[in-house]
Amino acid sequence: MSSFDVTILTSGHDVADARLHREAAALVAAGLRVEVLGLGDPGDGPPGTVVHTFSRVGGARRAALAARMAARAGGRVLVSLDPDSALAAHVAVLASGRELVVDVHEDYGALLDDRPWTSSLGGLTGRVAHEVVRGFDRVAGRAALTVVADEHVPPLRARHRLVMPNEPDLSMLPEPSPPGDDPRALYIGDVRTSRGLFAMLDALHAAPGWRLDVVGPVAPADAAALEERLSRDAGLSKRVRFHGRKPPREAWRLATGAWAGLLLLHDTPAFRDALPSKVGEYLACGLPVVTTALPRQAAVIRGAQSGGEALGVVVPTGPDETVGAAVADQLNAWADDPSSLHAMRAAALAGSVRGKDRIDPYATFAQAVLDILTSPEG
Repeated sequence: MSSFDVTILTSGHDVADARLHREAAALVAAGLRVEVLGLGDPGDGPPGTVVHTFSRVGGARRAALAARMAARAGGRVLVSLDPDSALAAHVAVLASGRELVVDVHEDYGALLDDRPWTSSLGGLTGRVAHEVVRGFDRVAGRAALTVVADEHVPPLRARHRLVMPNEPDLSMLPEPSPPGDDPRALYIGDVRTSRGLFAMLDALHAAPGWRLDVVGPVAPADAAALEERLSRDAGLSKRVRFHGRKPPREAWRLATGAWAGLLLLHDTPAFRDALPSKVGEYLACGLPVVTTALPRQAAVIRGAQSGGEALGVVVPTGPDETVGAAVADQLNAWADDPSSLHAMRAAALAGSVRGKDRIDPYATFAQAVLDILTSPEG
C-alpha cells in the first residue's frame, strides 16, 4: 500500500519553487497526503508535506537522479514538474500500475532556443535536448492528467488537459501596504540576463534614489559578470540586495513597503507569449509593474483587461542599456512626484485577482488529482 496519495517529484526544481508550493498547498487543502522529492533545503519545502531533497546535478546525471526519485516515490499518483522527472515517473508508473500527472509549466522547446548551451558541441547537445523534449511531449500527452500553464503550451492534444495558469495564491502574499519612505523596487524570480538582470542594474545605476531587492537564484552563466559589475560600482552594490532563493511566503514579504515590481524580460521565443506569475503577484501586492513591451504582459499593464486604467508602465524592448535607461526615467519621475505612482497602486489592486471573482485554478487541479485517486481505475 502506498504511504502517500501524491508524490511531487522534480530533478530540476528546488523545493522552494513557487508553483510547486501552490500545487502542494492545494493538494493538502483537499485532504491528501503529499510527499515532495526535489532539490535544495528540505526546510524550504511546502508546509504540510513530507519533503526529501537530493543534491543538485547537471547534464545527463539529471536523468539518473530522476530515476532514483521515481523509484523512491511513495505516492499513488506521481506529479512530475520537469521533463527528466516525467520520463522517469512514466517508467515507474508502467511498472507499478500507478498514475502519472505531468505539469508542463513552460514551452520547453522554445525555452531551449533561449539557452546558448544548446549550440555547443556542433549542435549535438541541442539536438539531444530537443529529442528529450519531444519524448517528454509524448509522455505528457498520454498521462492521466496533463497540466499546462497556458493555452499555447504544448502538448496541445492530451488525454486530459487542464490549463492551470500561474495565478497568485493570496495565502502566500502579504496584505497590500503603503509604500515605504524610500523608493524601492522588487524583482522575484530566476535571475539571468534574458530575464532582465543587467537591465535592472543599468536602471538602478541611473536612478540613484532607488533601492532594489532581487529574490531568486542567479544563473551560473551570469555570476561572474554580475560580480564584476558590482565590484566596479560600489554605489550600486550598496543599493541592490541579492537575497538568493527563498520560499514564496518569505520572498513576498519583501513586497511590504516596496514601490514597484520589475519584469524586464528579453523578447525571446520562450517569453514572447508568456504571462509570468509575478505579474499577478505584484499587482495583488498593490505594486505597479514596470515591464518590457512583450504582448501579453504589456496588454495587462496597459489596462486592456481592466477598463483601460494603467497598472504600471511599459518600456520598449531592446538592448539592456536602452531598457535600463527607460526604466530609470520612470523610476526617477516617480521619486520626484509619487502622486502618479499612488494612483497606479490603486489601479493595480483593483485589476488584480483581489478585485475579481474567479475559480481557483489550484483547487481545480487538486480536484482533478482527487478524481484520479477515487476513480475505479485509480
